[in-house]
Amino acid sequence: MSNNYAGLRRDLAGENGAAERCAERLLAIRKRLAPVRARKSDGLLLLATWNIRDFDSNKFGWGPRLPETFYYLAEVIASFDLVAIQEVNEDLGPFRKLMRILGREWDYIVTDATEGPGGNGERMAFVYNTEKVWFRKVAGEIVLPEGQLVVARKKVRAKDQPDIPPTTVETRQQFARSPFLVAFQSGWFRFSLCTVHIYYGDDSGDKLRQRIDEIRKLIGFFAKRQDNATPDADHLGAPENYILLGDFNVVSPEHETMAALQDKGFQVPAEIDGQKVRHKGDHFYDQIAVRVKDRRFKVTGGGLVPLFDDVFRDEDMAVYAPHVPAEDPEKKLKFKAKTPGDHYKKWRTWQMSDHAPLWIEIRTDFADDYLREIARPSGRPAIDR
Repeated sequence: MSNNYAGLRRDLAGENGAAERCAERLLAIRKRLAPVRARKSDGLLLLATWNIRDFDSNKFGWGPRLPETFYYLAEVIASFDLVAIQEVNEDLGPFRKLMRILGREWDYIVTDATEGPGGNGERMAFVYNTEKVWFRKVAGEIVLPEGQLVVARKKVRAKDQPDIPPTTVETRQQFARSPFLVAFQSGWFRFSLCTVHIYYGDDSGDKLRQRIDEIRKLIGFFAKRQDNATPDADHLGAPENYILLGDFNVVSPEHETMAALQDKGFQVPAEIDGQKVRHKGDHFYDQIAVRVKDRRFKVTGGGLVPLFDDVFRDEDMAVYAPHVPAEDPEKKLKFKAKTPGDHYKKWRTWQMSDHAPLWIEIRTDFADDYLREIARPSGRPAIDR
């Protein structure tokens, strides 16, 4: 059972026709994602990353998520085996509601809320199906050592001297939102998974440089750790495998942000690289990058899930009109919606998200490789160390 629909009538009882509409939309999602679910097997891992916009504080004034939305989110997540989620807010009540819908076979690991102006009070989370994935009892936030800190340039005004122009000060600091690493295993494949929400800041100038430096420092940190690690205790003596995923705020495949991500041996799998799974207008913020020493590792598929083909569709604007704020609460004039249609499309990103789930399929059945190694007459390993 992909998720638990038992509470659907109860949760949606307050609005006439909501339960019927939700069931209809869930059927549409299930039909669209049936090819993804069909890929599930004991020898494969479906790994995804999803930035679920402001889940779920309503601090931007667009209204809380509707009860039906939690079922749509759960339906998408349940199509995978392990999902890294960004922008989970301090109040875990809505997140636990999502987990209840997913059902008993699902579990999660979540960070504390990140403090500070760049942290936005956000958490990182891993949601995983315990029938396919298990937690290897190692978890922690990434803290950069002295000498590897992120370079940030900020304008500072002198106290009690408001007429004097601000000066730019260069500082060294940790990540605005601490990356979160957890060790997992699925089948024979053992790996450390790090989810990130890289600083955005701005699309040019010092704040863009800070974004790029966060990516470079993160990549450098894990490359150095892997290269300097004592070989793990498995029979191949292989070092830990690293997969980084999340919202890297990558501008484009040709941009320096992507070059920083694919530095020092990290690679974006060909199945999701560049515009392979994206359409015109899709952004490149969300990425998955791997640095895997195990030669048996193979990515066998990947994709991007469209969010508004089946739920909160363009033609549903009138249906949801009672839930959409009368005015755009956006404070910056240039970002305010100009038409009722734009206003609705903006609102629905606070129901589902302004990011689409990105996923890859990883081979995890190494049984044949292991047996071939034992069966070699010479006794030499079949896989180079």
